[in-house]
Amino acid sequence: MARHNVYRFHAELADYEPKIWRRFEINGEKSVAELGYALMLMFEMRGSHLFLFTENVEDTLLADLRGAHTEAEIKDVWDEDFMSLLAKNHVYALSSHDMELGDDERLIKADKIKLQGISKAPGFSLTFEYDFGDGWKVDLALEEFERRGVGLAYQPKVLDGAGYGIIENVGGARGLHELAKALKKGSGEEYDQFCEWLGGATLDLEAFDIDDLNYRLQRLTRVYKNIYERHSPPADKTLSLLNRAYKGQGSRGY
Repeated sequence: MARHNVYRFHAELADYEPKIWRRFEINGEKSVAELGYALMLMFEMRGSHLFLFTENVEDTLLADLRGAHTEAEIKDVWDEDFMSLLAKNHVYALSSHDMELGDDERLIKADKIKLQGISKAPGFSLTFEYDFGDGWKVDLALEEFERRGVGLAYQPKVLDGAGYGIIENVGGARGLHELAKALKKGSGEEYDQFCEWLGGATLDLEAFDIDDLNYRLQRLTRVYKNIYERHSPPADKTLSLLNRAYKGQGSRGY
């Protein structure tokens, strides 16, 4: 079996307590866009909104330098003149549609660059953003990089984690807090309204099913790729899989 670069990331939903996080690995041959599809599946994002990654070039360079130099050596060269030579911060997205780039940002097509085409240094970080209205953010940090024998078809694999994920269109992290509070209370007007909005489905925001997540990564990563890159809507059979019909859940999939 051919040897490939395998990345192990820690990913955490921003601005939410208790922490919802995943530790996972992914083949460096995958594109940055495919990393995004994996994150959507891991955090219960239904592939119905735009997404992007941002990379702080200063943080990336520091992570790379720390792999080969001492802090004292880095301090000797790290000044404003040195920083002025850096490239603009990178924004990885499928297009610039509905997006305003800052003067210090550069757009890179997320489906055209492989993950191994960016940093391999532990400490390297990215921020994943999904649904610019609700404003979901997931912070990623590279924990480990190694070469080992895996196939090109090797899909991302969740190793550990906690918490369920997001709920689409709930209003971002703040709305998720309100939902969790109402569900925990278990009664009252707000609880009834949320239950009606959820279609009567039961929901445990602290649930974490690693086997189910890895099953979905194996079966659905390509579906998300087709949705975003080929603009191909999922077939009815695939929709049933997306909505966990195999678990007897409702049409909302929650």
